[in-house]
Amino acid sequence: MDVDGRLNPEETAAIAAARAFADAVVAPAAQDWERRRAVPSAVYDQAGAAGLMRLLPALELGGLGLGVTALARVMEELASQCMALAFSLVVHNNLVGNIARNGSPAQRSRYLPDLMAGSRIGAFLLTEPTGGSDAAAIKTQAVAIGADRWRIDGAKAWVSNGAVADVLSVYVQTDASAGWRGIACFLVAADGAGVIREPAYDLMGGHALGTGGFRFDGCEVTADDMLLPPGAAFKAAMEGIDLARLTVAAMCCGMMRSALDCALGYTATRQAFGQSTASFQGLQWMLADAATDQRAARLLTYDAAMDLDSGRDATEAAAHAKKFATRAALARIADCMQAMGAVGYRGDYPLARHLASAKMAQFLDGTTEIQNVVIARKLFGG
Repeated sequence: MDVDGRLNPEETAAIAAARAFADAVVAPAAQDWERRRAVPSAVYDQAGAAGLMRLLPALELGGLGLGVTALARVMEELASQCMALAFSLVVHNNLVGNIARNGSPAQRSRYLPDLMAGSRIGAFLLTEPTGGSDAAAIKTQAVAIGADRWRIDGAKAWVSNGAVADVLSVYVQTDASAGWRGIACFLVAADGAGVIREPAYDLMGGHALGTGGFRFDGCEVTADDMLLPPGAAFKAAMEGIDLARLTVAAMCCGMMRSALDCALGYTATRQAFGQSTASFQGLQWMLADAATDQRAARLLTYDAAMDLDSGRDATEAAAHAKKFATRAALARIADCMQAMGAVGYRGDYPLARHLASAKMAQFLDGTTEIQNVVIARKLFGG
């Protein structure tokens, strides 16, 4: 599928910038970030200079105004070197886009310049310690105090960018009796009074994502800090889920491409039993299967992306793409590692990082099982 041939010059330029950033900045340092479990703040400044922190806002607001397909391609390029950083940037960009679309003029003026420059980092706080896939089961409360102030109390978990975020979009329940219709979203400073940043999680991998939690203990905000009111906030969050799922699928495509390239390059030069290991039919077929799944995942991903760009319902297509791409990535990256022998397990190749990230991808923006729920609803008319 010639995805890039369908994009405008500005979008192809953004993809080229992402590829250059991935090669020059991410590739040499990604393993060190994983080892240190942190991404230097200078990296976000560099991403801002490359335009990677302002992908979604319209041109008149200083953004790049990328469509869905172009955004997915940018994330595919970034994830080919480090999915954790790619997901960090997509979370940030989604918040920037949310403020650009739904923020008041004062909120846009207050937040967009620094966020688009990369000098401040954004995070999305929806999931809670006991919520998991039940995204509407929000217990974090916002209680009105007076005419224009609110007090937030509760906890959020699995926050991407939690270790580095400056601006938090916090989804809270304002009226438990109203269910999802009572959920609102506030913009909160991560260093504000009553905001407690918890230590980043110790994970299998993907530490460049800075995943952690926050607690809110008497955090006071004003009506001017409300980004989305009750009745609109949860609906807006769910409307963005198709985009989130297909970008995860695109990242898996990037990792599979990277793993396959590594395996092909290594096996072409590795000698065993007097010949190149690339000449062994068993190994050839293993990598041929990896190439087939990478191609299939890419077709599913960009089919869903073009549906979204065209304004068509992409819920089922995005679920198929995320389900298939995450499963394929976990299996085929492992096969590429196996084709390289024990050397594929070493940290000076990206396959081990990619393998851990592929497993992480099966949890992001709805587990594989949730994708099956979405697909089954379509199949059975539920």
